Amino acid sequence: MRPFLWLVAISAFAASCSGDSTSGKPAEAKGGRFYGGVIRFNESEKIQTLFPAQLTDLASSHVASQIYDGLVNFDPFTLKVAPSIAEKWETDTSGTLYTFHLRKGVKFHDDACFADGKGRELTAEDVRYSFEQLCTKSASNQNFNSTFKGLLEGADAFYNAGASAKAGSLSGIKVVDAQTIQLKLVHSDISFLQLLANTSVCAIIPKEAVDKYGLKAHVGSGAFMLSAIAGDSSAITLVRNPGYFKTDKHGNQLPFLDTINITYVNNKSSELEFFREDKLDFVWGLNADAVKSFVPQVIAEFKDKYYLGHTAEMATQYYEFNTTRAPFNDRKVRMAFNYAINRNRIIDDVLGGEAYGPGINGICPPEIPGYKASEIKGYDFNPELARKLLAEAGYPGGKNFPNVRLVINSGGARNTNVASEIQNQLREVLNVNIEINNVSFEQKRLDEDYARSEMFRDGWSADYPSPKTFLLMFYGAEVPDSLSKPSFPNSTRYRNPEYDKLYESGRRAKTIEEANKYFLQAEQLMINDAPVMVLWYDENYLLMQNYVKNFSQNPLRLFSFSEVYIDRTPKRDGDKGNDKKPASGEAKTEEQEKK
Repeated sequence: MRPFLWLVAISAFAASCSGDSTSGKPAEAKGGRFYGGVIRFNESEKIQTLFPAQLTDLASSHVASQIYDGLVNFDPFTLKVAPSIAEKWETDTSGTLYTFHLRKGVKFHDDACFADGKGRELTAEDVRYSFEQLCTKSASNQNFNSTFKGLLEGADAFYNAGASAKAGSLSGIKVVDAQTIQLKLVHSDISFLQLLANTSVCAIIPKEAVDKYGLKAHVGSGAFMLSAIAGDSSAITLVRNPGYFKTDKHGNQLPFLDTINITYVNNKSSELEFFREDKLDFVWGLNADAVKSFVPQVIAEFKDKYYLGHTAEMATQYYEFNTTRAPFNDRKVRMAFNYAINRNRIIDDVLGGEAYGPGINGICPPEIPGYKASEIKGYDFNPELARKLLAEAGYPGGKNFPNVRLVINSGGARNTNVASEIQNQLREVLNVNIEINNVSFEQKRLDEDYARSEMFRDGWSADYPSPKTFLLMFYGAEVPDSLSKPSFPNSTRYRNPEYDKLYESGRRAKTIEEANKYFLQAEQLMINDAPVMVLWYDENYLLMQNYVKNFSQNPLRLFSFSEVYIDRTPKRDGDKGNDKKPASGEAKTEEQEKK
């Protein structure tokens, strides 16, 4: 089926689930807000999973973060850690003991996994169970290394015990009473609360759901509940959780929306057309060229109908090298590839300006607050040095260079176009050829984790606003010796003991300033070793219908719909379409990543 017709079919599915967003009269709430309505948007890639321990991609996170809540979460406008299931917490003087006090009356979604079909109250035992799931050794647990490994007391022993680990035996978790839980860390970590605020991974889930559904469990305590998934996973419907525990600043029970409809189509042209026809409520992930082509067509009606936001993001796009296999087990080859790439040409000619700087330096994007990413010295376009390094590695003029395969995922035309441009540049500068292999995202992840090729396309979107979430990808102490075992998130299998020491020092630092000093040293060391080829940092344009209120576009790509509402009343003077301004970027008229 052609993409345009496919989107029509999916839209029909979405409408059949919950009706048209313009039908019915919304119920007014306090503060000039409204209950009711539907939000409809599209993603480029289908979700991979909704099970927290498995979840590592952005599209899945956008759904999971509506279904689940954590002890804490991020305010989508300020990106500061805010209370959620835990209404308050304390930390001891050592910074290693956290005591969380849970709200009373928080309930899980109504579901058949419970004896009476009614969601029961969430307790500290559920927190213990959920975090033990993240510390349980299994092929499906992708998030132990990026959450509690080496951090939560007893977590490593619990994980290594495997099937023999007993519930309640993880020493770093203590249930004080039904509303109080303590977490004991091996050492202080200034990013710990930010880690817990990644609610799609550190989600609190009920044991009953996992017992009944296994890895297909999707029961949480969040603002929305999963209602329907199309047979081919090409559309998802979420519906309002009527028993949600949060209220807004006016005292309104959240959420306001009845339904969220999400489609999954790799076609931005069709997406923009449906947006203009009021069949989608917002379109995100647009490049500057797409915006420039759309705005002139609707300039006469733009101010009254649409909102355009733009933000630089905490997301980096890069190619990674398999450092265990020739030719990229040679640092000089990796450096040669880095110097051979004209990144400005990629950004201007292929991406249409969909990237930002200043410059291309390290793996950490400049948007991370307080971190001087611009101090990292990266790789400029230097063909002469690239050829010199390749010759020193034993391949003068590209002679006898082995076959190299680049695996990319089918995330729309962008991935293919960029790969073709890089293929051409490497041929022009180094006289080497790379074969491009386009596979599904799921297959790419498997090949990547098991080092089944020489190069991989990848991207990393911050789990929280800290360099730690990017630098964890190169921590080598946990890389398995055998290629028969997966390596995630360090899929380059890069190892440097000096890097590991600097990274650990940053994790254990007492202040953000001290941590960033170590992280900058670690990052520069890694960039010098070149296990990756950093290409660009993402920026994003968001086109939104003006009747959508209180949605935040932020550098974390955090989607939060709990306080979003639809207001189709006549526009008031000075109304900019949101109660608050976006967390980053100003309103102007001008694919799937790992998490």
